[in-house]
Amino acid sequence: MYYTPWMYSYPYQPNVPMYNNYTRHPNYWNMYDNARIQAKDYGRKPFVVNINEAAKQNNTYRTALWTGKHLQVTLMNINVGEDIGLEIHPHVDQFLRIEQGQGVVQMGKTRERLDFVQNVYDDFAIMIPAGTWHNVTNTGNIPLKLYSIYAPPQHPAGTVHVTKAQALAAE
Repeated sequence: MYYTPWMYSYPYQPNVPMYNNYTRHPNYWNMYDNARIQAKDYGRKPFVVNINEAAKQNNTYRTALWTGKHLQVTLMNINVGEDIGLEIHPHVDQFLRIEQGQGVVQMGKTRERLDFVQNVYDDFAIMIPAGTWHNVTNTGNIPLKLYSIYAPPQHPAGTVHVTKAQALAAE
């Protein structure tokens, strides 16, 4: 049986989405939209945050926002023309989500052969399997704002690297 919208009378319309892809879902918490989110590690306690706003407000290269026993969330800010830096996490899966800006992601099995190349934009997600070389470069004209999820945690709890140079020195 095919779905036709006029077939059912209100309120008996099964499987009809409440929202379409062209409008924003209602925001019942808009009093928090413009609130400044304190960039610190909220540790192993329950925590809820507007991750989109937190990522956009972050101006540090890397800040650990939440570090648990099996998972870590960090906020990142990549300046125009800069990159995260070619890296590999042998035992850590990683998830990246772009909240602002555009860039290019490169991945591969070896440092010399990054045969996966993809342009990424606002709202794109990147999944990086453990043991994969990867880099993200900001190709836009505004800072690239993103958040990263590491499983298990990759950085010490409370990590704040204001610049990429600080991050490289810490490693």
